[in-house]
Amino acid sequence: MSNPVLVEVTRGQMVESRHRGMAVVMDGDGAVVLSLGDVETPVFPRSAVKSMQALPLVETGAADRYHFGDKELALACSSHSGEPEHMRMAGDIVARAGLSEADFECGCHWSSEQKVLIEQARAGDKPNQLGNNCSGKHSGFLCLSCHAGVDHHGYVGYDHFVQSSVRDVMADLTGTALGHDNCGTDGCSIPTYAAPLNTIAHGFARMASGTGLGPERARAAQRLMSACMAEPWYVAGTRRACTELMSIAPGKIFAKTGAEGVFCAAIPEKGYGIALKCEDGSTRGAEAMIGAVLARLFSDDEQLSSRLGDWSRKTLKNWNGIEVGRIRPAGDLA
Repeated sequence: MSNPVLVEVTRGQMVESRHRGMAVVMDGDGAVVLSLGDVETPVFPRSAVKSMQALPLVETGAADRYHFGDKELALACSSHSGEPEHMRMAGDIVARAGLSEADFECGCHWSSEQKVLIEQARAGDKPNQLGNNCSGKHSGFLCLSCHAGVDHHGYVGYDHFVQSSVRDVMADLTGTALGHDNCGTDGCSIPTYAAPLNTIAHGFARMASGTGLGPERARAAQRLMSACMAEPWYVAGTRRACTELMSIAPGKIFAKTGAEGVFCAAIPEKGYGIALKCEDGSTRGAEAMIGAVLARLFSDDEQLSSRLGDWSRKTLKNWNGIEVGRIRPAGDLA
């Protein structure tokens, strides 16, 4: 099946580039609300499922033991920009469990926020693991391991208690068998599992609605999504898509991006879960797609739908500030 063109990039009056993709919206009962492209082929959701990966942190009581509030929970679900407050909080979280930056196993990289990166370089800093965009998630993993009384060394490994707990939760939410056959290694060194987009969307719909979940898991899912919507900056950072989308409609949209053109979201008041992928892995394509899908789903709110639609369309300018083109939803998302 050939996936449809869902995003166009123009230059002047012509279309210069096109992005194909697939997108699906499900409700908690598993009914399809919207489906575009081949949504049954497994994809790696990457960081888009961090809220699912954080469920054991809340369910086991680890989050309460280490005094996680909304900001800490949002950071545990984040792909942050490595701004100073992100780094400070990741360090503070593991310090509560008696650990430090040296105990992370996510690797080091510079901040993705240009102003911060320039300051880091100017100060002669070296990147450390607190600045890794996944350090918030890893701080949660470390606290989970310590709370359970399990040696945290090697917590990124497939057979470690932490990753086994995450795998069980994700398999339950998506109804997909997860194992070595559909496993890869994510950028932060933990296992990542390929699953069909429709099952991922259904998992987010179940988290948003509580449908088919036990009371404890439903409460944990609601707590995590509410924390992210309350503190969207801690989920991503300055000028980041996740932060902007959740800020456009406070308390109405949960949104989380993932590498290689993946985006997941939920609309709690409607009980909808959303999963999509820009086929070529483009972030610009995925962002245009998620904005357009959300605009359609909020068609009953003309003002909000318009704001989301405007957000999905970006003006392209050259280095002289001259407008040269647009990124815009196309096809069934136009």
